[in-house]
Amino acid sequence: MFKIPIQNSSWEIEGPQIMGILNITKDSFYVSSRVNSVDLALELTQKFILEGAHIIDIGGQSTRPGAQFLSVAEEIKNVIPIIEAIRFQFPATLISIDTFNSQVADKALMAGANIVNDISCGNFDDKMYKVVAAHNAGYIGMHIKGSFETMHEVPKRENIMKDLIEFFEEKKKALAAYGIEQWVIDPGFGFGKTIEENFTMVKELKQLKVLGLPILLGVSRKSSIYKTLNIKAKEALNGTTVVNTVGLVNGAHILRVHDVKEAKEGIDLLKMIS
Repeated sequence: MFKIPIQNSSWEIEGPQIMGILNITKDSFYVSSRVNSVDLALELTQKFILEGAHIIDIGGQSTRPGAQFLSVAEEIKNVIPIIEAIRFQFPATLISIDTFNSQVADKALMAGANIVNDISCGNFDDKMYKVVAAHNAGYIGMHIKGSFETMHEVPKRENIMKDLIEFFEEKKKALAAYGIEQWVIDPGFGFGKTIEENFTMVKELKQLKVLGLPILLGVSRKSSIYKTLNIKAKEALNGTTVVNTVGLVNGAHILRVHDVKEAKEGIDLLKMIS
């Protein structure tokens, strides 16, 4: 079991857990994940919880290729009312703020979020670790290279798994300097990797166990799946389920998904046959 501090409590991770996605944006790549009101956010949160979600992940900045970069004020405006409403309505539910901006993270944690889900693992904002440590919040750091503008460009490398392990070993040292020893790693499926590298990560996920940290896998309806199958994101649920299942077999602890019910069914069936 992993036990990650989250303010005055702890986030315990033993069996597989599910993170349900709420995108408070106008341009996230999967249209059905976009939320434009507090009422809809509460409705979807209740649905996710009933279907088996352990964490609700709230993001106010799209990170799809070509996404518009929002100001700090705009991102805060998108997410804070949603976080406050969910915290009030569902006080026992874990909330993560999907942001790479330390100011947004700070406001979100004060509003009721427990976890920071940072796609840049501190690369885009050097104050992020300080904010996480100050709140004693949970932290998820994703593998990424480049800047917001270049993060979807694929750098030259020989071995994606070697690159991941070296990246996270460096981040472990950097976070430990702020007293953050227990956190979650995300290999960054779909961010600055080829389709082949994305599927290699899922196939070789067990290699990341050497890091001694829980692993989040976020493949839900992403382009490596729907391009491989020559379909669209809205048709990629079956493909997502297959890749999630392989990820679970190979050591994923958390699935970040748009479709909670189907993810939970996959976990339950896997428990019966493994």
